[in-house]
Amino acid sequence: MKKAIPFLTLCFALLLSSFVFRPVSEGYKVGDKAADFKLKNVDGKMVSLADNKTAKGYIVVFTCNTCPFAQAYESRIVSLNERYAPQGYPVVAINPNDPAVAPGDSYAAMQAKKYSFPYLQDESQQVAKLYGATRTPHLFVLTRKGADFVVSYIGAIDDNSEDPKQVKTKYVENAMADIMAGKPASPSSTKAVGCTIKWKRA
Repeated sequence: MKKAIPFLTLCFALLLSSFVFRPVSEGYKVGDKAADFKLKNVDGKMVSLADNKTAKGYIVVFTCNTCPFAQAYESRIVSLNERYAPQGYPVVAINPNDPAVAPGDSYAAMQAKKYSFPYLQDESQQVAKLYGATRTPHLFVLTRKGADFVVSYIGAIDDNSEDPKQVKTKYVENAMADIMAGKPASPSSTKAVGCTIKWKRA
């Protein structure tokens, strides 16, 4: 029996270490400063938030090729860029999915998309984890504060993930109206609706 105790202690220690060395990040909250990143665009160039010196902020959306929700929102994401990029808030799209799990989200498949804004591959998935993105699409509005970008809105684009004609509340557009008027977004967060991000298998 005495020999079993050290073995059980070792098993418990190994189990505990698995939690210690795998911290879970809750991601950004509204008001947090967003760290910059450098990810590969579909044109092969590396893109970071600091590249655009004139940007007043960004509409960062975690999305992908394969999710039906992301597909349903694709035209609305394009419209957000068309409307807000000229006002200093361009869209930056990031694909966080592991192509080993979702082959349709490979870099080559991403290159078939012809967006007028960056479509970046989060190959390591570290940016998605840093932001706390869990769905595609999952949207974060960033506002420039001096040299920093601060999270001003997190969540869904609107209240209808299926039919844009049935949308009653345009969350992002309402948030942008508040932000550009110098006010906090109201609401500042909503529940993102979409497919779960396809994380790398352990």
